[in-house]
Amino acid sequence: MSDSEPILVIKIGGNVLDHRQDTISFLETLKSIRGRKVLIHGGGKMATEMSAKLGIDTKMIEGRRITDFETLKVATMVYAGWINKSLVADMQSMDINAIGISGADLNLIQAHKRVSSDIDYGWVGDIDKVFIKRWSFLLENGVLPVLCAISHDGKGHLLNTNADTMATEVAIALSNKYPIKLIYCFEKKGVMLDQNDESTLIRNLERNYYESLRAEGIISKGMIPKLENAFRAASSRIQDVYICAANELAHYSSSGTKIVCPLPATN
Repeated sequence: MSDSEPILVIKIGGNVLDHRQDTISFLETLKSIRGRKVLIHGGGKMATEMSAKLGIDTKMIEGRRITDFETLKVATMVYAGWINKSLVADMQSMDINAIGISGADLNLIQAHKRVSSDIDYGWVGDIDKVFIKRWSFLLENGVLPVLCAISHDGKGHLLNTNADTMATEVAIALSNKYPIKLIYCFEKKGVMLDQNDESTLIRNLERNYYESLRAEGIISKGMIPKLENAFRAASSRIQDVYICAANELAHYSSSGTKIVCPLPATN
């Protein structure tokens, strides 16, 4: 397969991973789509539930998890352990040659502990570098990487990195070598004005409109980091950035929301 053929970078999240039949249906669709693919996942709901069972409080700010050391342990167990390996096992049962990885594996993604003057996010990682040659080795040898939302700092510390951010940074880095299509999949049809009414789906979302919807509180919580990441990707060389329902992955371009960043004017 040539470098001119697009690679599909897909982030799966929301409630899809909490329902086995939804997960299996998604993976079957994933298999049916030809070409090279990368799958990125989180698992925040399961991590929250496990934290509660262990008596660990979960704190969120605008959809972003505050990660103290105990929360980091839970996130690593859930993301890099149960969810990641369960996905890979299901994919192997479908004859999909997948490998489950974190950012620490093969030193694929290095990050640093977030520094903020306003909020202490704890062991949250902001990505510094995605090592393209190592990703290319996997992709060009017929392997489908399944990446969880755990990165590392190169100094022996694991870090919790938002899964949407992981998908965005991997897609942007790979776009230096390959054409990329980036798709964020979750349980909703896309970005909607009313979360309970699919007829309010926004087909094309530009930055100014997003900012106005955020100011009005129509877009809030977990959709904020998702859309911030989507706009970052769309403002790079990735022209195809979509948010869609996981069960409509095969028809993402006609069923979901396209993130639109107008090209700068030229003289």
